[in-house]
Amino acid sequence: MTIQGYTVAVVGATGAVGQQMLKYLEERKFPVKELRPLASKRSAGGTISFNGQEVTIQEATPEAFEGVEIALFSAGGNVSKALAPEAVKRGAVVIDNTSAYRMDPNVPLIVPEVNADKIREHQGIIANPNCSTIQMVVALKPLLDRYGIERIIVSTYQAVSGAGWQAVTELEEQSKAALKGEEVTPSVLPVGKLDKHYQIAFNVIPQIDVGLENGFTFEEMKMVNETKKIFGNDEIGVTATCVRVPVMRGHSESVYVELKSDFELEEVRQLLSDAPGVVVQDDIQEQVYPMPLQATDRTETFVGRLRRDLTHPRGLNMWVVSDNLLKGAATNAIQIAEALIASR
Repeated sequence: MTIQGYTVAVVGATGAVGQQMLKYLEERKFPVKELRPLASKRSAGGTISFNGQEVTIQEATPEAFEGVEIALFSAGGNVSKALAPEAVKRGAVVIDNTSAYRMDPNVPLIVPEVNADKIREHQGIIANPNCSTIQMVVALKPLLDRYGIERIIVSTYQAVSGAGWQAVTELEEQSKAALKGEEVTPSVLPVGKLDKHYQIAFNVIPQIDVGLENGFTFEEMKMVNETKKIFGNDEIGVTATCVRVPVMRGHSESVYVELKSDFELEEVRQLLSDAPGVVVQDDIQEQVYPMPLQATDRTETFVGRLRRDLTHPRGLNMWVVSDNLLKGAATNAIQIAEALIASR
């Protein structure tokens, strides 16, 4: 890699996360020598604007990675499985935003505020965790370091943008139709590839991703397994319930955590306030707490509703909110790329 800048590919450049990656490469002044936006054959030939110039979108093929040094992937797991090894073969370091490599023991799963030291262990591919996992571990890392963690119970309230632009459009169209008393015909949520779909407007759907034999969904098991891998501790008990809500952008989480040692709430607030990437908004008397509308277009993780549990002496309840397209995806990926550069 040269000191003047890097040849950076963005795979899935026309998608929701890909567009945010392009935006934040630009806004964070990432040292891009050449940008190579890659997408499907259908999108190839179009253009995107980057640093004041129009850049042509190319088809994502193995040959498109010739000369690429950093490749940001966000075009689905199948694309990552097919093309990430091709990019590595041609000398690129891949930062993958899909679930394709997250649980591969040879691939580090990175949240820079939590385990940036693991970046050096990469063998060509670095995995970006699931959006819901990222914001939770950012909020819990200071508590893990200070008190230790025995158990985590999390319930998520996830925005439709986590399912892509089609889900955003569906929420908009369903809301308009429902308000007019018109018939609503869902086709995207909870999972596009499944036969049965439900209305999301004025509704909540307690399913994100496909169901598994153990009764959990794939999304829920992502949170369980990824949290343990990121924290490097298989002994932490983690259970999750993931719910899709009619919010455009910004995931919220109710997190209950049992710590290994006693705590004082003021110390917890201070630890979180001092933690990188965390903003504490916690004053129920003044109605100060995180909400997805205020978190939109922000890269931080917001924490509030901090309170002792009423039944467990070391139980802590908290509310965690973050922009799922930014810290939950694009920003975290670019922060990984920045940490990768710094580690060399």
